Amino acid sequence: MPEGLSSHEAERLLLEFGYNELPTSKPKNLLQIAKEVIKEPMFLLLISCGALYLILGDYQESIILLSTIFLIIGITFYQYNKTEKALDALKKLSAPRVLVKRDGKEMRIPGREVVPGDVVLLQEGDRIPADAKVVHTTHFLVDESALTGESVAIEKEPDSPLLNGTLTVRGSAIAQVTHTGTQAQLGKIAAALHSSEEDSTRLQQEMKVLIQRFAFIGIGICLSVVALFYLTRGDGLQAILNGLAAAMAVLPEEFPVVLTVFLALGAWRLSKKNVLTRKPSAIETLGSATVLCSDKTGTITQNKMEVVALYAGNQILAKADFTHHRDTLAPLFQTAFLATSQPSADPMDKAIVAAHTQWPTVIIEPKSLVKEYPLSKPLMAITRVFKEHEGKYRVYSKGAPETIFELCAMPESEKQVHLRAIESLAAKSYRVLGLAKAEWDGKEIPEDRKTFAHRFVGLVALEDPIRPEVPQAIQECAQAGVRVIMITGDYPATAQSIAAQIGLNAAQVISGAELNEMSEKELQRRIPEVQVFARIMPEQKMQIIKALKANGEIVAMTGDGVNDAPALKAAHIGIAMGNKGTDVAREASSLVLLDDNFASIVAAIRLGRKIYDNLQKAISYILAIHIPIIGITMLPAFISSLPLLLMPLHIVFMELIIDPICSVAFESEKEEKDIMLRPPRKPEEKFFGASKIMYSVFQGLMILFAVWAVYFLTLSEGHTEEEVRAIAFSSLILGNVILILSSLSKTRSAVAVVLERNVAAASIISLALVLLLLILGTPLLQEVFSLAYPGLRHFIPTVVAAFGLLFLFEGIKWLRHRKAYFSL
Repeated sequence: MPEGLSSHEAERLLLEFGYNELPTSKPKNLLQIAKEVIKEPMFLLLISCGALYLILGDYQESIILLSTIFLIIGITFYQYNKTEKALDALKKLSAPRVLVKRDGKEMRIPGREVVPGDVVLLQEGDRIPADAKVVHTTHFLVDESALTGESVAIEKEPDSPLLNGTLTVRGSAIAQVTHTGTQAQLGKIAAALHSSEEDSTRLQQEMKVLIQRFAFIGIGICLSVVALFYLTRGDGLQAILNGLAAAMAVLPEEFPVVLTVFLALGAWRLSKKNVLTRKPSAIETLGSATVLCSDKTGTITQNKMEVVALYAGNQILAKADFTHHRDTLAPLFQTAFLATSQPSADPMDKAIVAAHTQWPTVIIEPKSLVKEYPLSKPLMAITRVFKEHEGKYRVYSKGAPETIFELCAMPESEKQVHLRAIESLAAKSYRVLGLAKAEWDGKEIPEDRKTFAHRFVGLVALEDPIRPEVPQAIQECAQAGVRVIMITGDYPATAQSIAAQIGLNAAQVISGAELNEMSEKELQRRIPEVQVFARIMPEQKMQIIKALKANGEIVAMTGDGVNDAPALKAAHIGIAMGNKGTDVAREASSLVLLDDNFASIVAAIRLGRKIYDNLQKAISYILAIHIPIIGITMLPAFISSLPLLLMPLHIVFMELIIDPICSVAFESEKEEKDIMLRPPRKPEEKFFGASKIMYSVFQGLMILFAVWAVYFLTLSEGHTEEEVRAIAFSSLILGNVILILSSLSKTRSAVAVVLERNVAAASIISLALVLLLLILGTPLLQEVFSLAYPGLRHFIPTVVAAFGLLFLFEGIKWLRHRKAYFSL
């Protein structure tokens, strides 16, 4: 028997082999985040304008411009830090403490500090922390479903290998660690997955192209404005300043900011739905998922056994009948309970204890247990002997029905009667255990349990019940055009029974054996009609993924084992289990399901669609509001007699409204009513196609024409340059408010949006209007913004123009929604 390591040896080996953990990306520090933020074109422009004002001696305006940079860096770092903390929390959850033998004593250490050579002591319920070799066992069974997909525990003997991530479900063992961290089998797979680079998503690529195009346009307009302004007015510094203002107006620098914030807040919102986002880019893909491939155990079902039927030798009684037949069933409950070891990590044992708690019977005190015969290969049953009083013992056994029949020395005719009951229960996909009891009056307990004269008591049937919310979630998927495929390691009959309960079409089932015989083309042909795959090994999931992708589907796939990792990586959206999943599966996935619940996946799809919708609305708004800013900035460059309307500070003020509105207010807007009643968007559909661009340009032009109308009307009334700027600037702000209210929802009116209280939008709009009033009414701010208050009545054209825009935008929205409604 190995003595274990000394503390000194353990320290040396830890330095040599490193921590027993998987490779992960190093978190970014504040300097790295600041570097990324400052690379954005808008921030470079802000620095340029701030520096130019500094050169001109306008320190106040320079400080205001430059301070916005640090504000945005702070917000970005806060969001990044929050996501990293969530990932760290999950990592700590997946690294339990381990009982090892060091310095001749047993001690518990963090799993990450286990080193090769450590002697690990394993009990029921322990997760094996590293690759190891069994040294000694006592009825030791291990659940290797994380590796094989098989839910039946495997007995381990001395010299048997143990792999990281598997679970002890019965007995105890002493094992010696052979490999840790990246040297372990699990770590090698994780390292290979970690080294592969992620491709940019279609949205990221499309956004990059859009930003590049606007950048070229912005540079062209900037140079043109500088040249025109210099030629018409001859002021070089002012020409450069106006050119920079034009570039700030043209560049939609909010695009990358909005994308980052939407995905960060989206990840936070998904965490509230028990879904942890490892790769925020997956959020955009959720809304386009057309197929959802789900495991059965623990995702569709509750991953716990439950007693659902009992057979007392003459009839089968379902759970609903237990209360009415309590006296008849009391011997079954008592026998099953007393034949069960406690505490136990075995799901069936837990179910029997739970059933006995619900329907208690008179029992023998557990302290009177004198002997237990364990489960073994020759006899697949557990027998427990209790002392009633001196020379009197009671014996209770439970196990495989055929073993119980053998212990009872049952005649063939009686056995056939009970076998029909077993077949009836098995047809419903129940797991069946036989129960028997005996009495013993001998002085000594025999070594062979067959010595006892067992009497057959009955059968207990158990199942892993489906989660109650799953049928509704399946129905939601069907309405949303998302096809659900259940993949399980169970037999086809079991899979069909579960499928029927949750609302899947189980008319056709493809088994693992059939899958091995199929060509890729044949699987592609058959898979559109199949919703159930049974007796599937984890490595076969890759075949299913490839066939679906070849058919043009956008695939979401769940998995929990080491062998699931390649399929999770290959799927468009890999979803790992948080409770029963391995670290390798999590590393390969885009999302981690913290509660292993199928309904949480459907909630994530709903939220993904909402995020995509709101992101589209935010981008449309950004494009629309930049049109009037560009037009108003450029107008004085073409007509030298016109006073300047927008300076860099005015544009920064607009940005302080635009940035939080498009990144926070649009993100927090509630989902559209038909969000789960429409089919997934087509994979080839552009995020921001020509029709959306044209409508955004149209909205922007309408605001521009309204502001120009107010601007020229005000000029004709003989106002000063500062008063003209105040009225026109107010028109632009009000036009912006109208655009926000009309754009927040595609299906609800601006009035409904206000009444439904989007707190973020209401707060930002209210703050913007209050600040506008302060700027117009405070002499110091008037001087900073180069404005003058013309009198209240002179703002009547501004209000009229705003309401005109509201009626126009709302009327178009009503017509478009009505057309879309009748086309459904």
